Amino acid sequence: MTAERRLTRAILALGSNLGERKGTLQSAVAELVDRPEVRLQNVSPVVTTKPVGGPDGQPDFLNMVIAVDTTLAAKELLAHCQSVEQSHHRTREVRWAARTLDVDIIVYGDEASADPVLTLPHPRAAERAFVLYPWSLMEPNAILAGKPVSELAAAAQDMAGISHAQDEPLERDVAQEL
Repeated sequence: MTAERRLTRAILALGSNLGERKGTLQSAVAELVDRPEVRLQNVSPVVTTKPVGGPDGQPDFLNMVIAVDTTLAAKELLAHCQSVEQSHHRTREVRWAARTLDVDIIVYGDEASADPVLTLPHPRAAERAFVLYPWSLMEPNAILAGKPVSELAAAAQDMAGISHAQDEPLERDVAQEL
């Protein structure tokens, strides 16, 4: 008999700035939670953001955050996230270049790791409003690095480039499909 794995809450950030961005995010959320080991718990509103870093001239991103409960180990969850990216033709030729889909693990429970394959919490999350702001809308009392994510978002340099997506909220679409 094998020991049952414990359930861990993970926060995943999703972004897309190529192709049919909203459809990509909607499909990606469905694919991420299509495994019995990953259960969707919450979905943030979608925000439109300016690209941070990377080559000039990129289109704007649609970004969102989801909360999942999972029995996958952190690196198994990472592999699953990367397989979902691959299913959406994600390429990694230029760092921070335009992409069809980006899925990052922001936190995995209270695990801290300096592993270069999966650093936890995500090493730049506390500075990125495109992660922090939708997270704060989804979970107003969320804490990262000992501070409220809403405070971190307000202080982030990219906060000025964020607006609410003009389309119908994706979280409503995702909830209807699942």
